[in-house]
Amino acid sequence: MQRKGHMLPVWFFIGLLSVVYGVILLWTGIAEWSHPPASVLSGLHPGFWGGLVLLMLGGFYSSHLRPGKLNEYRF
Repeated sequence: MQRKGHMLPVWFFIGLLSVVYGVILLWTGIAEWSHPPASVLSGLHPGFWGGLVLLMLGGFYSSHLRPGKLNEYRF
């Protein structure tokens, strides 16, 4: 008896990449918090907030589209 192959959705891998990039951006945002670079909007700390958003979005995609989940891949 052969098992049918299971295809992973591309959004799972996009979620994983978003988690990795989010961690990198969040780390650099925390490191630059006390000494932000000289730019116009550096007081808003875009690296920190962008990393946090990527981390949350990537975590959402990765958790909802992980392999082995029993229900359909619908939001």
